[in-house]
Amino acid sequence: MLHLGIIFAGPAAYAYFGAPDLARVESAGSSVPDVVTAGLVLVFAAFAYYALAGAGWARRRPPLLRLGLASIGTLYTLRGLVFVPQLLQLASGVARGPLRYGWFSLGSLVTGLCYLAGTLPQWRALRTALDRTGG
Repeated sequence: MLHLGIIFAGPAAYAYFGAPDLARVESAGSSVPDVVTAGLVLVFAAFAYYALAGAGWARRRPPLLRLGLASIGTLYTLRGLVFVPQLLQLASGVARGPLRYGWFSLGSLVTGLCYLAGTLPQWRALRTALDRTGG
């Protein structure tokens, strides 16, 4: 939803959330930043659908559910690990970029760990569900 809001908020939102190049391109009248961001909205919506399916709350099971959940969790976790050097830079007083970038990284780390914490204990059950559905 955040990325959807960025599309409507315009160049200032792109700059605030760490994409000053996209802000400049959009300020020049290009629709490319909005198209790219809309693509991200779709990707994040797919990630959410996988999470709902993994929890058993989706009507249809997406393809490669176990692999998808593990991959999504790994991607978010790897992105979130940037938080560690950001925290060290902040502690040493040489932080690069605004403090909010650290919060964005921490959010990714927590999200990734939640995906993995929900997926790994259910790994067998997710496989069993796949066998029962024949997919």
